[in-house]
Amino acid sequence: MKIILAYSGGLDTSTLLRWLKDTYQAEVVAFCADIGQEEELKGLKAKALRTGASKIYIDDLTDEFARDFIYPMIQAGAIYENQYFLGTSIARPLIAKRMVEIAAKEKAQAIAHGATGKGNDQVRFELTAAALAPQLEVIAPWREERFREQFPGRTEMIRYCERNGINIEASAKKPYSMDRNLLHISYEAGILEDPWLDATAKEHKGMYKLSVSPEDAPNKPEYVTLDFVKGNCVAVNGRKLSPANVLRLLNKLGGKHGVGRVDLVENRFVGMKSRGVYETPGGSILHFAHRQMESLTMDREVMHLRDSLIPKYGELVYYGFWFSPEREVLQAMVTESQKHVTGAVRVKLYKGNIMTAGRRSPVSLYNPQIATMEADPTKAYNQTDATGFIRLNGLRLKVAARVHKKRSFGA
Repeated sequence: MKIILAYSGGLDTSTLLRWLKDTYQAEVVAFCADIGQEEELKGLKAKALRTGASKIYIDDLTDEFARDFIYPMIQAGAIYENQYFLGTSIARPLIAKRMVEIAAKEKAQAIAHGATGKGNDQVRFELTAAALAPQLEVIAPWREERFREQFPGRTEMIRYCERNGINIEASAKKPYSMDRNLLHISYEAGILEDPWLDATAKEHKGMYKLSVSPEDAPNKPEYVTLDFVKGNCVAVNGRKLSPANVLRLLNKLGGKHGVGRVDLVENRFVGMKSRGVYETPGGSILHFAHRQMESLTMDREVMHLRDSLIPKYGELVYYGFWFSPEREVLQAMVTESQKHVTGAVRVKLYKGNIMTAGRRSPVSLYNPQIATMEADPTKAYNQTDATGFIRLNGLRLKVAARVHKKRSFGA
């Protein structure tokens, strides 16, 4: 049997690698995805091979992540439960997609992951595999009772690695867990399981990696201009950039000004609530500016229709249905809605805030001559026409008021 394992080189996945090899009597191929987490990957290949892997793939997927996953999601205006920018959620289908590709190349029979049985990631990995390679077996050790009995905690994992000659930096458990990629960093578990804990307090200042606290941000605001073509940001401050480099630059600018911190209690797909703290500086700026660009260029009914589908799109990403037919149908509609979302947006960053400082477009639907409170030189809008408009829209209300006289004042 050959298994493709999602591998990072840490305590958990190192334990998994050797355990899978011994328990399943399998050849294990390790896979590490570089999606902008900026972790040290030096020495990872040698470590995986020493731990028992027959081979390791270390693939830079950052450009694909930004271009084919983050940007389409930004076009959709996707956000989960009105707060979460889906940073972890959108990364998992890409990682699983690459695992499936490697499995085909290696002629493997299974893929394996280290997601627990309580979280969302197990669903995201496995729904992707179901959609792209239904013939593959998926092994989730944390859902196997024999694995949990053998490893009830980190102490047992450390001892297991020591017995098997696996070099692990055994340190005390962090007071929280962290997941990072190009779009965000998430923090959860540990001390954060108390929803009353103030994650903005000074004693937790060292937790944050991408942003300063708003209190420590510069006292002078900074202006940033984003250029859009068909709903995609193609340049920042006049400099043309790839999607990945747009996010890298916006992360630096937003982080400098304390932008993009979110503390929320969210509803996991598996049924429980969890508390998470997120840093999404670049994604927050991009999401905000994109909306401003749409406000100038998108037809009202198209915008309202698309907006009505944002909760559904956000759920599909969060739940792991990126490769589902319904998400692809929604994406086709989103792509069509973006064909005129072109122009520039200027934002002002100041102490955790993103403020609109200007917008313009060669295909703007805003006409100041029509919208003006002064005389309309174009005569495109006759104010007298509003009388009939209001009368017709109010007809059903008048009829109802006469039928239900108790609601009719002065009757």
